[in-house]
This record gives sequence, C-alpha cells and structure tokens, in this order.
Amino acid sequence: MLTKPVYWRGAIHRVAAGIEHEKFLKRLIDCKTVVDIGANRGQFALVARHYLPNAMIYSFEPLPKPASVFQSIFKNDPQVILFTGGVGSVVGKFPMNVSQKDDSSSLLPISKLQESFFPGTRKKEEVLVEIAPLDHWIKEDQIYPPALIKIDVQGYELEVLKGIKNFLDHFKYIYIESSFYELYVGQPLADDIINFLYSKQFRFRGIYNLVYDSEKNAVQGDFFFEKRSTKN
Repeated sequence: MLTKPVYWRGAIHRVAAGIEHEKFLKRLIDCKTVVDIGANRGQFALVARHYLPNAMIYSFEPLPKPASVFQSIFKNDPQVILFTGGVGSVVGKFPMNVSQKDDSSSLLPISKLQESFFPGTRKKEEVLVEIAPLDHWIKEDQIYPPALIKIDVQGYELEVLKGIKNFLDHFKYIYIESSFYELYVGQPLADDIINFLYSKQFRFRGIYNLVYDSEKNAVQGDFFFEKRSTKN
C-alpha cells in the first residue's frame, strides 16, 4: 500500500488510505471532479488522489478534529479543497451526535442496533456543525465532467441528496454508503436511496464493501449509481 507516494501523506498523520475503495475508483479514471461528502480524516480522498490524479477533489467534513487532520494531510495540495461543513437540504447549524469512533458520527441519533453491529460507536457528545446545500459551498462551473459524488454520512444520505438539488444533473457517478437496517434513528434504507436516485435518472450499477452480521445478513455497503443519460 505505501508504495503509493500519496498514501504516505496519510501515514505520517496516522491515517490509513481507504484501500477498500481502490477497486471502485480504478473504474473511474476519466473523472475530472470528485465531491467527497463525509471526508473524515481523508481516507477516501487519499485513494481518489492516487487513482484520479487529474481530478479536483472537494471534500466536506463538519467535525473539527478530523477536519484538522485532513487539512494537515492536504495542506500543500492545490487539487484538494476541504470545506469544514456538511451538505444538507437546509442552511443552519445542527447538533452532530459524535460517536466514540468519530467516523460513525451522525446528524441522526445513533441507534442501539448500530452499537450492536459496530461496538464502540456509542454517542459521546454533541457538536454544532454547519450544514447547507451544495450550491452554498461550490459553484456550478466548478464541477467539470465527468464528475463523481461520494457520500458517507451515517444515515443522512437522503438529506444530502436533497441538498445537492439541481447539481445532480452534473454528476455522472454516485458512490453512496447505504444500509439495510436502521443503524441511525429515522435513517432511509437502501431501497429508499435506490428509489430516489432512480427517479433522478440514475441506474443502480453494483455494491462494494458489503458488511454482514454474524448470521450472514447484509448490513450495509457502498452503492454505485451511474447517470442514465450520456450528457456527462
């Protein structure tokens, strides 16, 4: 893994590149723009930076501690821009339920089922974070096609998609973590996400990184969608 120079940036800051996404990103070497929502410490951005060296990466992380680490990793990289906020359907400051493992934090309450499937993810505190639609953060002409949007927001997926609004037409690919169980109270499940994106002319193309419970039931995975039209 560390034969890839960009991964060393993360290793210096004790952040492992999200190599589980390599297989997916190898398919998308034509991408010119990546919007990375739920960036945490830069695990996905490190892999995207390696496999999509010509792409601009716009990352979003509202929690101060992981955002600070992300900024340290990419501080000298003009192709990676971090916004210290999140994407949603409305503008405002909202309480984030911070997990003991901060990459499991959510704007939705953490359920007991989440703690059961993923021990050590219970809530430890709340932090106010800034949320706004995507067009609050970036402009339409910053999205060069073909473009990918990656969403990993622990149950807040549908609100993020609503917050992207008309910008959805500017993305060819969507890569979104979705669940088959309500790991966060009130979260939309996988079929809700599929139905929403189907209505927006995206085709479901596959699942990566499936997680199973002890009885071999699928719990969650990274869902891949592609725009039906050839516009992008």
